Amino acid sequence: MAGYRLLARLGEGGMGSVYLTRTRGNQPAALKVIRREFGQDPDFRSRFEQEVRAARRVQGYHIVPVLDHDTGGELPWLATAFIPGLPLDEALRDGPLPLPAVFQLIGAAAGALGSVHAAGVVHRDLKPSNVLLGPQGPYVIDFGIARAADATQLTRSGGFIGTPQYMSPEHANGAQVTPAADVFSLGLIAAVAATGRHPYGDGAAITVAARIANTAQVAPDLDGYPDALRPLLNRCLSADARLRPTPAELAELCRAASGRGPRDFDGWLPGAVAAEIARRERAAKELPEPPPAAAPPPPGYAPTQGPAGHTPTRGTGPHAAPTQDGTGPVPSPPGGPHAMPTVGPGAPAAGKRRSPVLRAAVGAVALIAVAGITWTVARAGSSGVDTPDHRSTAAPSTTPSSDRHKKGGDTSGPPADQNAGYQVVFKDRPFALRAPAAADFNYIDLDVPKAVPGAQIDEAPYEITYNGVSGIGLEFHTPMGRSTGRTAQACLDGSHTDVLPKQVRREELDKAQTIHVGTLLCTETTDRNLAMIEITGMSPNHESNMPDFATKVTLWKKD
Repeated sequence: MAGYRLLARLGEGGMGSVYLTRTRGNQPAALKVIRREFGQDPDFRSRFEQEVRAARRVQGYHIVPVLDHDTGGELPWLATAFIPGLPLDEALRDGPLPLPAVFQLIGAAAGALGSVHAAGVVHRDLKPSNVLLGPQGPYVIDFGIARAADATQLTRSGGFIGTPQYMSPEHANGAQVTPAADVFSLGLIAAVAATGRHPYGDGAAITVAARIANTAQVAPDLDGYPDALRPLLNRCLSADARLRPTPAELAELCRAASGRGPRDFDGWLPGAVAAEIARRERAAKELPEPPPAAAPPPPGYAPTQGPAGHTPTRGTGPHAAPTQDGTGPVPSPPGGPHAMPTVGPGAPAAGKRRSPVLRAAVGAVALIAVAGITWTVARAGSSGVDTPDHRSTAAPSTTPSSDRHKKGGDTSGPPADQNAGYQVVFKDRPFALRAPAAADFNYIDLDVPKAVPGAQIDEAPYEITYNGVSGIGLEFHTPMGRSTGRTAQACLDGSHTDVLPKQVRREELDKAQTIHVGTLLCTETTDRNLAMIEITGMSPNHESNMPDFATKVTLWKKD
């Protein structure tokens, strides 16, 4: 999907499914696909886009970064880096962790929360399944995404989405949630990790949440917890959010208690847990590539069924490594193929510069998704991408053209209607090229097509940047020319003969002199395909003072 091949199902939860995939740099990634009922809710899509864009700003140690996402397709998804670790809730099935490991766990998670909060994000759903244990320490996943579902559910039913047993009192009471709520949740995790017992007792989730909500009247009973841990629990589980420690204070407290440096994780876990993590690392590396299909599907198409999938041996957490004995196929997507844009943002994007094997393989494709079990992920998208059902692929165009342009003015070459040795991948696919907010970016990958918001470390997969910084406007990373016809030959000629400047500034876009309705823009893409963008509409974007473009994209590949 969207250039990602799904290799195994990693987990499934209330908001979607998670799949193992690989980036174009062949690094493993976790793709989370949102459930259809959320994907069809426009309020959720809007909030999801806001939260994912905020989450992509988060960088730091012990963070599993968001790499890519798509909020504009039929099924929203997002992709994160894949950590072949063991979710804390699974590790605790074999008993609590040693106290030094608990302090290291909480200290590292507190450092991760500091990075999350510094980016203006509140996790809102910190719980054991959103903490991964690895040989290099613990990692925090799914930061900030729960708020999109939370707010959507509130508008629907007056309820909330989250994990009641790990909510703060203010969250359980429906009050404003601040970064201090995450610290309260981390205190609960510390108590459970050290003893296996929840400070608010057992019972149904809503019963435990009711006790948490009543913390100001009845504080939790911390007798029976280790003496060395009780000062941490007393501070983190304060009913008054202002009295809880900051993540930096909590990290320092844990460093002093553990006696280890913040990067010293040699032998920090019990042997059985460390052995399971090592097994998962090996399984992820040894996972075989799916066999190639007889013919590759066009980009953006999801095969109805892929090769045999793989299931984890312990639990179904989103980052559980697959084993080699799984036999069930990854099921087909419930709503047909889905094309997209976030993930590719961020770090290594996975949809471009695919290897020959990857180009020729159908893969175990189903859905795409990212993240914790409250919801799920995959590769980048943008709120401005229009991705309808693209199951029907047009045949190569044979429309005659009176414009028989040839390279260099040669009139003896093949006629324009012979398609220049190219065949159609998709034709007239609707695509919204939206202007970014001020001082922001949208990156355009025409091979999908998709738009990826935010500054990118690697611009190699993208043909266009819509740049909102200082009104820079459109920037072309591959030569972009104007075509006089809609055939592949005319498009190829235009991409070489009527080439636009590398940058079309905002004032030129406002005048609609260089690019206007009816313009046909052509380029040879970074994947060596031929792409044509037909401008079908323009409308003002008051946030950026640059126009939004309605377009149709046609993609050809070499025969």
